[in-house]
Amino acid sequence: MDLRQLECFICVAELGSFTQAAMVLGVGQPALSRQVRGLEVELRQTLFYRNGRGVSLTEPGKRLLAHGRIIQTQFEHARHDVDDARGCALGRVTIGLPYAAARALSIPFIRAFREQYPKASLCITEGLTIHLYEWLQAGRIDIALLHDPLPSPGLDLYPVRKDNLLLLAYKEREASAIGPSIPLRKVASLPLIIPCRPHPLRMMVETRLANMQLKPNIALEIDAVATIVKIVSQNEGFAIATDHAVAISDAKEHLHMRRIAAPRMISTLVMATSADRPRTTLVVRTCELLQKIVGNHSRGTG
Repeated sequence: MDLRQLECFICVAELGSFTQAAMVLGVGQPALSRQVRGLEVELRQTLFYRNGRGVSLTEPGKRLLAHGRIIQTQFEHARHDVDDARGCALGRVTIGLPYAAARALSIPFIRAFREQYPKASLCITEGLTIHLYEWLQAGRIDIALLHDPLPSPGLDLYPVRKDNLLLLAYKEREASAIGPSIPLRKVASLPLIIPCRPHPLRMMVETRLANMQLKPNIALEIDAVATIVKIVSQNEGFAIATDHAVAISDAKEHLHMRRIAAPRMISTLVMATSADRPRTTLVVRTCELLQKIVGNHSRGTG
């Protein structure tokens, strides 16, 4: 097995077609087929189901694709890490951001990254924390911002911001609410719009209430926190969200907010990298820059 064979295999797998892969790679289709066939002979496995519409992966093919992507990424990191010895951050870095964080941070981060590392390539992908967590462990991304992730020996975690959790309600509906806070016990009886399991916010709320022998009253499940905030602003129920999520929402003028107390609830935004893969100079510097941008934005919305 060599890197060229892996490159050909991955390209065919991702495009689902030998013809399209040959065009992308700039090689003849017979040569491409020989590369993939050589890989199948060496592994003694059929990697593709071939049909008139193209190709699809067999189970061994799916497993090789997962490993092949990591090998490809690690080879690129190794090559660029050697180049880093000259003192210049080069290569490509992929960052995973939760949807709300991407909305707030992408523009200032991209501008700062381009200014400081003009010869490097940047890729930003958005997703739920649970998906970003999996992609980071699988080697698909280099750095991720995660909300309240579970500790893992495979990840290095660095807290970058703490946010109070607030109870959100439609402003006119809660105009007579007394006090700036509400006990968590009272929150349990309200019809909540909340993310699905295993979203970290959902798991935190259920765990805290279970410790009090209570369960949340779930009216609606939606994974996108920004959408939840918008729905609450239309008087469709109550929700729990961070003060940061409210601060960046264009619906905040329609919301009444109370801090959750007894116990106080806090969400921690964490920057995560793989503990199993060496960090290139570019990854290290990108982490430093991302932490700075998060800090600047937090002060701006605080």
